[in-house]
Amino acid sequence: MKKNLSISFLLFFAIILNLSYSYSQGFNSVHTSDGIFVIAAGDQGNIFRSYNSGNTWAKYTEPSVNFKSVFTRSNIIWLTSDSGKVYKSNTGTSVLTPYNTGVITSINSVYFTSDLTGFVCGDNGALFKSVDGGLTWTPSSTGIGSEKLNSISFKDANNGVTVGNNGKVYLTTNAGASWTPELVSTTKNLLDVKYYPDGLGIAGEYGTLMFRSNVSAWNYVDTKINTDIRGITGDSFNDIHVCGGGGFIRNNANSNYKFLKFEPNPMLANLVDIVYFSGMGFAVSSMNNAIIRTTNGGTSWELPAGATRTLSWVSKLTASSGIGNNLCMHPSNRDAVFVVYGSTVYVSRNRGETWTNIATITGGGQAHSFYVSPLDTNIWLTAITGSPDKIKRSTNYGATWTDILSLNFSNYGQPLEMDQNNPSNYYFAPDGGGFYRSTDNGASFTEISGNFPFRSPCDIVVMWDSSNVIYVGDGVTGSGQAKIFKSTNGGFNWLDKYTVTSSETPSLCNTAFDKSVCYSTEWGGSGFYKTTDYAESWSLTGTTGSSGWGSDMCREDPTVVLKGTYGSPTYLTTNSGANFTSTSLGGGCGAGIMVPERGYLLAMQCSGLFKMSVTYTVITDININLNNASVPKDFNLYQNYPNPFNPSTNIKFDIPNSGNVSLKIYDQRGTEVNSLFDGFRQAGSYDVSFNASDLPSGVYFYRLSTKENIITKKMVLVK
Repeated sequence: MKKNLSISFLLFFAIILNLSYSYSQGFNSVHTSDGIFVIAAGDQGNIFRSYNSGNTWAKYTEPSVNFKSVFTRSNIIWLTSDSGKVYKSNTGTSVLTPYNTGVITSINSVYFTSDLTGFVCGDNGALFKSVDGGLTWTPSSTGIGSEKLNSISFKDANNGVTVGNNGKVYLTTNAGASWTPELVSTTKNLLDVKYYPDGLGIAGEYGTLMFRSNVSAWNYVDTKINTDIRGITGDSFNDIHVCGGGGFIRNNANSNYKFLKFEPNPMLANLVDIVYFSGMGFAVSSMNNAIIRTTNGGTSWELPAGATRTLSWVSKLTASSGIGNNLCMHPSNRDAVFVVYGSTVYVSRNRGETWTNIATITGGGQAHSFYVSPLDTNIWLTAITGSPDKIKRSTNYGATWTDILSLNFSNYGQPLEMDQNNPSNYYFAPDGGGFYRSTDNGASFTEISGNFPFRSPCDIVVMWDSSNVIYVGDGVTGSGQAKIFKSTNGGFNWLDKYTVTSSETPSLCNTAFDKSVCYSTEWGGSGFYKTTDYAESWSLTGTTGSSGWGSDMCREDPTVVLKGTYGSPTYLTTNSGANFTSTSLGGGCGAGIMVPERGYLLAMQCSGLFKMSVTYTVITDININLNNASVPKDFNLYQNYPNPFNPSTNIKFDIPNSGNVSLKIYDQRGTEVNSLFDGFRQAGSYDVSFNASDLPSGVYFYRLSTKENIITKKMVLVK
């Protein structure tokens, strides 16, 4: 529906404070140019605005428009769409006016260097320039190929950059009159770019992140992830913030050029865009409307006022004989994952949503560990029970199996581990002592520790980037001693580093982002333990009320850790263990835990596999409907209805002229108790739904004020 037609239309606003609703869509872009006015836009015409730094928000919808990017400057707003149109508005009105660029394909990014001069880029090498504030657009793509362009940015009126698919980067030094290819060492799709006064930053698929100063060569960051980095922002080249994946945010503050500073935040869904202004930051997901905010430069992030996050486990596979931890990511397909129940191998190729039986491990009982080799995905390795227990190997994708080693191992642990730094190496710790190593991709194993007297090892982890450092969690049911051992020479020699008065250390988990950190669970006690000094000392991170079992640190963000138990609950932290959220879980006893991404969490229980579902719900106490099909002749404030009320009532009013309007609630002493809105409003008839559930019973007054008029009326809240 076009705004310039003389027909009725209804705009819906929602300031986020207290009317409950769940979102089915999210945003593609967010922007602020002053940290005060903020706007986010997405598919299905979804737009949120805030006039007070994100304290409250207004929501409305532009039907049948998928917005791809938004940019603000002064009081002007520009939005791009997937239909080749650029929409223009300003902070004082909700009306959007569309302008054609000359193409009908997606326009993916917009940037204005002044109130009049701006650029957009999009599919098929589309790049246009405007010199009249976005009213008209002319091609400005000399030197650019036909690839999809995803982002554009300028550091001043002349110097700009645009990036696109297949590693394409183009620079201009003459205000877009021509563009020159910039050679970079990647063919990944580049998704976002920021031109700082002192340098460039580029983000892209599969963890692609590069930066350079204005006078240096490109630096390529080993981000240690394979999820996409979709947003890049910051006030300077030395203060770059990026977001992506299942919700991570990380930065290069204090010359941390490996971007290992992670910003704890409550989002467990993809983050697709981020914007900073002088320590104030906003980030959005395409999966929900819960815009997160920081006011302290990323030290902490928060959900919008009144928003809630609900975690629940959803059954995805019903099976039996699950034990140990038989979850294994596909080495080259980030959407595929394997699991073994008993001797049956299942695969999911859609991130754990559905599962298919693809193989049977012959000659075994219950698998306890399972790996698919990154060197050759035809090679599988498992530790499985039998008489005796065995390590078995397949070289043909599970069609046939060969016995490699016959030794009994713990009937509750995961005794086999692959060295993630060197996947030719595997380690095995059986019952009754000894530590075995394979250096030929599991084809053979040799005891290397002089039969070190382990009792019944439960788990093995190898330090990231330091294969010589290995930890073993050890324990025997009823022993009263759960132990952690450490080797610093690849498993040849061992030291007892920690003992807890429990029975077992069933799980250890560590991270690629900080070699000093590791977590451990205990069975026979509810403690969750953490080391920050390479396992030299351990401390209690928290008690969770349930005996521990599996655990995992998120593979893309070490601030997120999930702890399982031998029974129902799991415990999730998004702030490195400062606090935990408990979520009930079916499927009988606990087995394995895996967290590939912040928004991708799996729990293997003995009787079935579960995936975490995350829902964000926003609570508001104001819902404003504007009907401007006809402009009222008189200024009027109507009696609220119903009245008396409990707890909600409607307030209707008319304003004949556009301008600043306030609608506020006062108690009998004249104290303001709520401001329903205070700012520019178009002429029209309004109907406001107000929820007073937080107020006590009594007489209240509501006052409508403009520059020319003030009207006050009384209402009664009865609870």
